[in-house]
Amino acid sequence: MPAFNFRKKFAEKVERGEKFQTIRKRRKDGRNPKAGQTAYLYFGMRTKACRKLGEGVITSAEPIYIDRNGLFIDIVVGANYLGHYEKVELSRADGFKSFHEMMQWFEKTHGLPFYGFLIKWNGPTERDR
Repeated sequence: MPAFNFRKKFAEKVERGEKFQTIRKRRKDGRNPKAGQTAYLYFGMRTKACRKLGEGVITSAEPIYIDRNGLFIDIVVGANYLGHYEKVELSRADGFKSFHEMMQWFEKTHGLPFYGFLIKWNGPTERDR
């Protein structure tokens, strides 16, 4: 079952139930997350400050491709090219204030082109809170 570690900026949103998706690089060993698996969500994994933020069932794990095309940014989720408004929605759902902020973070953190997965999970039930 996949475990995801979140930076503080994103961990708070996951814990508050405001963030239900993450974009992750493809795993070298090929054991990428799949729909139906339980996602275990953490902050500070492999440290003394480690704490569990929650868990949820993965509802989708679609391939995502992000790259710069001249002045524009191409984002493809599955087989769908995202339009401007879909890119803005994606960035906000992923915990960023803007699409521009998300792209700066991706270029600095991963570089482009980026190949990975857009992973979504269901939120906690009332029983879990």
